[in-house]
Amino acid sequence: MHDIGLKIALIGVMGMGAQWLAWRLRLPAIVLLLLAGVLAGPATGFVNPTEDFGTIYRPLVSLAVAIILFEGGLTLNFKEISETSTAVRRIIIIGGPMVWVMTALSAHYIGGLSWPTAVVLGAILVVTGPTVITPLLRQAQLAARPASLLKWEAIVNDPIGALFAVVAFEVILVLIGQHQGGGLAYVVAAAFVVAVAGGYLAARAIHWAFVRGVVPEFLKAPILLARCSWPMR
Repeated sequence: MHDIGLKIALIGVMGMGAQWLAWRLRLPAIVLLLLAGVLAGPATGFVNPTEDFGTIYRPLVSLAVAIILFEGGLTLNFKEISETSTAVRRIIIIGGPMVWVMTALSAHYIGGLSWPTAVVLGAILVVTGPTVITPLLRQAQLAARPASLLKWEAIVNDPIGALFAVVAFEVILVLIGQHQGGGLAYVVAAAFVVAVAGGYLAARAIHWAFVRGVVPEFLKAPILLARCSWPMR
């Protein structure tokens, strides 16, 4: 653990370097970020997350996944949905479940996976993800309508696919006797209420704090700068 500071610094430098190099070379940043991760981890063994971060490794991963899943929503421009709303709804409501079912069937009958594994894999592969799609759209330079459609699909399907996977996994645990069905339903309902209520209350609290100058001046500048850098909705 004596060199954990060096490793954290290296992760930051490699991440920023990959982003800058991708910008200079006009490549999707995800490609160089993946390469940097492979070089720092499996290729050289310099960074071993489970050993370096110990018990906080899993919470860090969970936090990072949550940020990646929902960060894409900050880039949405709701004016775009007027042109693609019907197509986006069809892709999400019809296309998402179809991908889940067809992938699960293929994984079971072609790949030979067990039903539980195939069902969870199918749910995971519903996700396209703005982390991958957005850089590719920048490079492809598509027309506005198809680009908007693909962006909305990627961002909205990202958390939906993740929820599909979690629910499928938990249901499988119930079926094999690891969890109780009533407990799962209670946890899902409670999480939904807490997430919606917590998000609303947090937004109201932030608004109240800004309107009454409660937020210290030295914090207002970076917060407003970050907000102004998002596209207007």
